[in-house]
Amino acid sequence: MLNNIGLPGLLLIAVVVLVLFGRGKISSLMGEVGKGITAFKRGVSDGDKEYDEQRRAETEGETANRAALTSDRDADQPVTNDRLEAEKNKA
Repeated sequence: MLNNIGLPGLLLIAVVVLVLFGRGKISSLMGEVGKGITAFKRGVSDGDKEYDEQRRAETEGETANRAALTSDRDADQPVTNDRLEAEKNKA
């Protein structure tokens, strides 16, 4: 049904909407839509920043743990997940 609208159908719909709501009302509605899109984008970018900061803090914490393990003892042995788990359980 919607596949056969075409350009003349879209123009007719636009004219009907313009007549029903008027030019001022449509421009104010589009302004509100624009504000909503801007707020949505801002929220998404804030969420991304928080996620990145959290991941960075976790990574720095793991790096500090690994550095502490290698500097304390067994510096010649590689740090493995099993060794990290054992150190966590001791602490």
